[in-house]
Amino acid sequence: MDRRTIIKQISLMTGVAFIGGELFIQSGCKTEKKAETPSIFSAEQVLLLDDVGETILPQTDTPGAKAIGIGAFIKKMVTDCYNPDQQNIFIGGLDAINADFEKKFSIPFSEGSTSQREECLNQLNATMMQYKKDKEAEDPDHFFLMMKQMTILGYFTSEAGATQTLRYMAVPGKYDGSYSYKKGDKAWAT
Repeated sequence: MDRRTIIKQISLMTGVAFIGGELFIQSGCKTEKKAETPSIFSAEQVLLLDDVGETILPQTDTPGAKAIGIGAFIKKMVTDCYNPDQQNIFIGGLDAINADFEKKFSIPFSEGSTSQREECLNQLNATMMQYKKDKEAEDPDHFFLMMKQMTILGYFTSEAGATQTLRYMAVPGKYDGSYSYKKGDKAWAT
């Protein structure tokens, strides 16, 4: 075989591999666009989640839960990650918060004062603690526990929570098990 023939064959094989690979990548690896998961929350419920979150983690010298959009985060997490039973418990509990608040104060939760909201959630927290004491192993979690967990998770994994509330160092460096700690220092986000 002469040199020209070898170069032609190598070029041909390389070209086929390159073009064939490109065709495979363009056609074989396409994923179908999934339809957006329909929301199980109404717009009013998302606003209520923002208000409840703001009562749990209010704005101080750092942004509160409402400022980071905790309602949208919880909506996404509950819709995508909770099973239907957990979703029903969560939404039922959310509706109960507003209904109980209106029954007690004759106004919606979103229009209540900070002290009224705190009173409502403190009472709900006490109910949740009693439920945890009496709970059997197969009983589901209380909806307010789920709500508090989602609020804390969403807040401290947000940019504002991780960088303004916690101490954040993008590249923490080496591990130092005896790093000095001063009382009152913020916790680390990394």
